[in-house]
Amino acid sequence: MPDTPAPSEGRRPARLVVLVSGTGSNLQALLDASADPAYGAVVVAVGADRSGIEGLARAERAGVPTFVHRVKDYADRAEWDAALTASCREHSPDLVVSAGFMKLAGAPFLAEYAGRYVNTHPALLPSFPGMHGAADALAYGVKVTGATLFVVDAGVDTGPIVDQVAVRVEDDDDVVSLHERIKVAERTMLVDNVGRMAREGFTISDRKVRFGDL
Repeated sequence: MPDTPAPSEGRRPARLVVLVSGTGSNLQALLDASADPAYGAVVVAVGADRSGIEGLARAERAGVPTFVHRVKDYADRAEWDAALTASCREHSPDLVVSAGFMKLAGAPFLAEYAGRYVNTHPALLPSFPGMHGAADALAYGVKVTGATLFVVDAGVDTGPIVDQVAVRVEDDDDVVSLHERIKVAERTMLVDNVGRMAREGFTISDRKVRFGDL
């Protein structure tokens, strides 16, 4: 992936489009953080792959525009991906943030937002990629797992890593208790790092994500 500059200090707040599929707790954390002008970013739109979810309600209560594209409403995934890309484009985002968005974006979306689409995963990548990161880590018997913020590429949880946070696995953990603690750590990591990406800018080179306009 080539060097990818992003917004930095001294410019307008970075524009965030946030994609959700459920309750939107990570979205709410971003909305709360962006209420402070010093955060350096503002949520300008929220998109979803389902209607009637709490994530959309959170956006509407905050006065943030929303859009919904359900896969089943399109002839195929390519048509859905084109619609998702177009809706994001309407809001001119500097960053697109997957905040519990449960759909894989296609090649046109990834091309348009290359280096500017970030996601979180409930494990310390490259360990335990896929849909069941917390459960897989627990089943394997690791003593430490965590969460990863990464820049999305064409693979499954394979993009350049922005940051990681460790979470200790307790002897009495089940999947629910472990995942809940991971989500708390993940939320803080997401908000802190999206703010840094907005304020300081960042570059990506040789899979290394570095803050600052290098």
